[in-house]
Formats: sequence, structure tokens, C-alpha cells
Amino acid sequence: MDVECARLLPHVCSVLADPRQLVADDTCLEKLLDWFKTVVEAESSLVVLQENPCLTELLFHVLKQQDVSCGVLSFTLRLAGMFAASESCFQYFQQGELLLSLFGESGPPGRPAWDDPSVRSGWIQGVHSMVQHPSALRFLCDCGAIDVIFSLQGDPSLFVASAASQLLVHILGFSMQSGTPDPPSLQDCDWPVCVRTIIDHVEESLRSSASSQITQALNMLTTMFGRCHDPWTEVLWLRMNPLVGSLLEKQPLPAPHSLVDLFLSMARSPVFSYSECDLWPSATRALSRLHPTQAGPLALGILNLKDCPSSLKSQALSVLLQPLACVLKATAQPSGYSGFPDETVCDPVTTDTLLSSKSACAGLLCQTLAHLEELQPLAHLTEDWPQILLLNAVVTILQFCSGLAAPASSVGGRLCGILIGCFRVQRSALDFLGTLSQGASPNDLVRQVFDILLVYLKSPDSSPTVLKKAFQATLKWLLSVSETSTSSSPCPQTQHFLRALFPVLQKRLCSPCWEVRDSGLEFLTHLTKHWGEQAEFRQAVLSSEVPELAEALLRDPESYVRASAVTAAGQLALRNLHSNPTGTKFGKDEKKNLVLALLDILSADSEGFPRRAVIQVFTEWLREGHADVAKDAERFVTQVLQIVSCDLDWEVKVHGLDLALVFAVQTLGPREADCPYAVATSSAVPSAPIAHSLQPLCRTGLLEFAFGALCDCDRPVARKACDLLLFLKTKLALHPPGHEGRETPEAALDTRGLAWLEATLRGWRSGEQAPAGGDATKIGPQEPDGVLAILGTMDLEGLRGTLAESSDHIEKSPQSLLQDMLATVGADEENEADCY
Repeated sequence: MDVECARLLPHVCSVLADPRQLVADDTCLEKLLDWFKTVVEAESSLVVLQENPCLTELLFHVLKQQDVSCGVLSFTLRLAGMFAASESCFQYFQQGELLLSLFGESGPPGRPAWDDPSVRSGWIQGVHSMVQHPSALRFLCDCGAIDVIFSLQGDPSLFVASAASQLLVHILGFSMQSGTPDPPSLQDCDWPVCVRTIIDHVEESLRSSASSQITQALNMLTTMFGRCHDPWTEVLWLRMNPLVGSLLEKQPLPAPHSLVDLFLSMARSPVFSYSECDLWPSATRALSRLHPTQAGPLALGILNLKDCPSSLKSQALSVLLQPLACVLKATAQPSGYSGFPDETVCDPVTTDTLLSSKSACAGLLCQTLAHLEELQPLAHLTEDWPQILLLNAVVTILQFCSGLAAPASSVGGRLCGILIGCFRVQRSALDFLGTLSQGASPNDLVRQVFDILLVYLKSPDSSPTVLKKAFQATLKWLLSVSETSTSSSPCPQTQHFLRALFPVLQKRLCSPCWEVRDSGLEFLTHLTKHWGEQAEFRQAVLSSEVPELAEALLRDPESYVRASAVTAAGQLALRNLHSNPTGTKFGKDEKKNLVLALLDILSADSEGFPRRAVIQVFTEWLREGHADVAKDAERFVTQVLQIVSCDLDWEVKVHGLDLALVFAVQTLGPREADCPYAVATSSAVPSAPIAHSLQPLCRTGLLEFAFGALCDCDRPVARKACDLLLFLKTKLALHPPGHEGRETPEAALDTRGLAWLEATLRGWRSGEQAPAGGDATKIGPQEPDGVLAILGTMDLEGLRGTLAESSDHIEKSPQSLLQDMLATVGADEENEADCY
């Protein structure tokens, strides 16, 4: 601890100990604890206490005061625990019986402040910090603190209850590590005293008839088996297994979710990963005893395990598939043929759940579909993965939801009534349907998939969210079919689907609901990007009114729709799908009008989303060589940068710098492959034509825009501008003035910073001429020699490092923290500034 901090610390401690003084900002106490943590890590904790007696005095004063603030009391408890983690400090505190007053049963737990959860949390954190040596363990057992921790497991504050459970796990683990190196036996006498106390409490809770106590015990075991992977945990499980097994025999099952968490926590531990482990029979029994909605998460966790008996995995998959088997049976589709495991049956409990109510049915189906969707990427690892029947089941569910299913029994009729129009199930089913596109499926089933997707795309009852899901699933299936097709053209069923799709898309683009228009435009954009070069797709687009509608939506009243329309129209124009070769409605003049329309949006739209979309479209056009841009790229870039340089949206400026970089690369050549900012090599532009090479960049105003962006107050803009200028500097092999062509010591470089650049820019804008780098060269926004002087003079490398630092890289010193605390003490609440 430095001298100045040691001088200020007594004053801060006296303020904290005085209940009449108010600490204006509680976060300063957290910062103070962080500082003390660094101090005790760097120095002897006991020496710090002895050299700063004000710390011990603070602890005593806080204990004497009954009206001390809860924040200060919590801070004091945590501070004492931090120092007591050192055994020498622990003994130092024990001499004055300070720890007994802080952490004993008669301490804070007996004070009115204990009703505040922050005090209880501070007490737990203090004890947690202190338990780092055997003396602390003996103290906790002797002073009654263990009983306090037991009571805090049921605290009304979930944070406190969770911290108490974690503290018991910490005490248990530390006690075992401090004992004998060999795993103990099942006998009580082989366990440390503190461990026996905790285990007895857990066993008593598991035998309890109160669900809350059972839940607390199971949660503690879950945390312990998840964190402790020592051999003794297996011995502990052998002791707890009969009690946990007895819970599985109760009706109704107590704390089912906690049981699932326990089994999964143990299953992930390497201690229980071997096939003969006693855990697996319990997990098998749990799968058969849990309610379908409770068994699903356990089945999912088991199927995600690497080391697990194959029979258990088969049972877990069967549990997940049971709801879908019931759905197929309701339409007279057999569940036991090629695909579903033999163990899969239409369980009566599952059927009862599906038919009990709309919410129960939707909950079980949505959970099942979500679990299977998560497992689909692992399908190649599961031999029993029934791709075909899963697809059948999802299509059937979507048919039930749309009223198209043909029920074959009373169960099917009941499902029709429950599922029809159920948006929640529709969304989950469409998500899973899109995921199933990754697997191989027969053509007749693919045809059914496209048919049901078309139903949802056409249906006026499809909600905006359901319609968005249908668009996403459609895109996935179209791309999947395209990837698996051996021909470059779409297969007949895809061609038929595309012909039916575009009239539907036209209707959706005219929807009164803006979310529907937005989803339709996003779908059109993705479809055009992936399929824009295929003849059948082009024919379907050009024979529809979709391009005209997309352009009309550039004037939509909703900014999100305008932004999506910009992106869609840009993609269509890039693929030359904006015009109709056979008619005059979308002729060349119309394509020019699109450029003007986008420029108008970029300069005049009041919302940022459309403007950002325009500049991104323009950048892609320039990069891909769009015809209307390539014929006069310099004029195009000039127009765009003039508008972007005046925009107040930092994202528009960042995208504008992307466009500038594309133009610079096209003008000067690409970056270096390995490192864009490496020292220039022979591939750099020769020195003689440097000024000539820069002329197009100067004429467009690109360099003036980049220099201005480098001084921008938004860090992302400045960083992007710095990257662009460094690329130019490296590409042009520039050196500071007077040092061309030879190595120069860093200290000898005449480099300038942002203040000099801002003054230079002001001179440009006022029409004045200013010296660059101190030489006789006069600069202007369109004079390459002056620009070269700036690029060679600016310390861009150092500036890039500064800009790469986070905004909070300047760390306040502990001295400043202590001074701030003293300065803000006693501030009236009415005068406090709200910095949030």
C-alpha cells in the first residue's frame, strides 16, 4: 500500500464507521473491496492490518453500532472474511474474539439488519472467503455458523439461498481436501466432523416430507457433483443413492426438476462416466417415473453425453419420441415402422398430457420439438435417428394446426380441436421443419414439405411470426434441395413450388401488416442472393410484379420495411432482375431511377436503418461491379461520400468507410494477403507515380472524408478511418518527410497527432493553406502532395493502438478512489447526480 493511500485510509474508515455519514455511491464499496483484494494478494495480510490499525478499528466500531447502514455492514463482513482467509490474520482476529462477533450465531444474525438480504449475502461471502484453512473450519463448527448456513438455504432471496448452497459445497470440498488423501468409506467415523454435520443435514432433508427441504438438499448435491470431481464424491453418492432412489418411488414425485438437474450434473462428471456406474440405473428409473414434460430435459441431457450406456440412450430417445408417436397414431400412421426405435410406444400418460388441455398439449409438443431440434446436429452420431418419421410427424403436426389433418380416432379428433390455430406449436414445428432440411429425405416427403409450407405462406390466418418462420423454413428447404440436386437447374417439384410461390409473395408484399411486408422482403433478398443466377428462378421473378412491389416499398411509412426494401431492390438490381427485358415497365431509365431513389433515401430519410441499408447496398454494388456503378465509379463514389460525410449516424459513416476502402483497393490494388498493415514490399506502388495514383482518391473526396472520420468522436468511425489510412500508407510505401527510402529511428520521426490534423482540416474548410509537417508543401483537399505529407507525418500506427483500447482503459488509482469517497461523504440525496 502506497504512502498516500495509507494516509487517506484512516479518514475513510472513520467515515464508514460513523452511521451519521452517508456514502453517496455504494459502488465505491465494491471498488474498495477490489482494491483490498489486490493489496492482500501482493502483501502480507497481517502486515497490512498491523500497519493500518484503522481497519481493525473499523470492524469493532461497526459491530458496536446498531444503526449502521446495511451496505457498510455487508462491506465489513466481506472485508473481514477476506483478511481472515490468511491463517495469521485469522489468529490475530481471534485474539479479540472479533470473528465470533462477526460470523457467530450471536453476531449479525441476531441484529435487525439481518432482515436485509445484502447483509445476509455479505455474511455468506465473508465466510466463503475465510474458509481457506483448517482453523476456519473448526471455528465454523464451534460457533454455530453451520446451522446459520443451513437456514439460509431456504432464504426468500434466491441469490442468498443459492450462495448458501454454494458455501456448503465449498466447505464440504475444502474439508475433504484437508483430510486424508484416500477416499473415505461409507462409515461416519471416516468423515471429517464438519463433513459429517453437512451430510447428516442433507440426509435428514432427503428424508423430510417437505418438498422445500428436499429441493434444497438436491440442489446442494447438484452443485457439489458439478464442481467436485474427486473420487470421494462417488463414495458420497453410494451413501445418498438409496435416499434419492426412494424419492423416485414416491407419488407424486417430489422436486422432479431438481432430480433431473442432479442426474445431469452427475452424468457430466468424469467420476461417474464409466458404464458400470451406479448412476445409470437410477437415471433409467427416473426416465420411466418422471412426467413426460419433466423427462424431456433429462432425456435430452443423456443424449448429449459422450459416455453413456447405449441402452439408456435408446430409452432417452424413445422418451423424446413418444409425443410424436401419439400424433402419428392419431392419424393412423404407424409409429413402429422403419425409423422409430422398437421401444417407442404411445405411452398413456403422454396421451393424457396431450389431450388434457391446450396449454399442456402445446407445452409438451413445443418442448419435444425444441429438444429434437437441438439434437439434430448430432443425428449422425445416433444410429436410431428417425429422419423420415420425424419429418412425417412435423408435417402432421402442422396439418393438425391448420385443420388439414385426417384424424383416424377420437384422439385425433381431440387433437384437431386442441391444435388448430395454435401459433405456439406452429412456430416450434416450423423451426424444427427447417432444421430437418439438413437430413436426407425422399422426394415424395419433400413434396409434402413444400405443400404444407405453401399452405402456411398462403393462409390469411398465419400470424406475422408464423409467417416469418414459414419463410425461414422455406428458404432452408430450397437451399437444401439445391445443394443435393445433381443438376444445376431446380428439380421439377422445386420449379412447381417457385411458380406457386411468387404470387403468394406478391400478396405478402402488399399486406397491411408491416411485419409481414418486412419478412417478405427479407425472404426475397436471401432467395435472390442464393438463386439469382438460376434460369428458372429468374423467369419466375421477371414474370411477376415482385421487383416493382419491392421498389414501391422504398417509400413505405415503416423504416424497417424501407430498409428491407432497399436491400431487396439492391440484390435484384445486382442480379439484373430489376428490369423486364420483354417490356418497358422496368427499362434502363428505371434502373437509373433506382440509383437516384437510393441516393435520395441516403440523403433525406429521417431514420437510420434505411440509410445504413443504402450504403451497404452501394458498397456491394461497387465491390461486385454493378453495371450502373462500374461505368463511372469515380462519380458514383463522389456522390455517395458527399452525402455520407454529412450524416450524423456513426454506422452510416462506418459503412461509408467500407465503400471508400473498396474503391481504394480497386484503384491501388488489393491488400497484402498476410497482413494488411505489414511494411510495404516491392508490391507497393512505386514512388514516382504515387501522386498520380492518389488523384482519383482526391477527386472523389475520399481522403478528406477519411481524415475527417479519423477525428470523429465515435470510436468505431475513427478506428475504421485509421484502418483505411494505414492501408493507403502501407500501399504507397510512405515514409515521414525527409526520410524516404531509408530506415529511421522511431524517436527521430516528426509525427503529428489528431489536434494538428483537426487544425489542418479547419484550414481546408476555410479555404486557407497551411504547412504540412513543417515543410514548404501547401496542402488542400485535392492536392496529392499535401495528402502524402499528411499520411507520412501522422502517427497512424500509434493512433490505431490508442483507438483499439476500450473506453474504460484509464483505470482510476486507489488514491483517487479514496479521495472521491471522502469528497462525496454526506452528500444530500437531492443533490446527487444520476450518472445512469
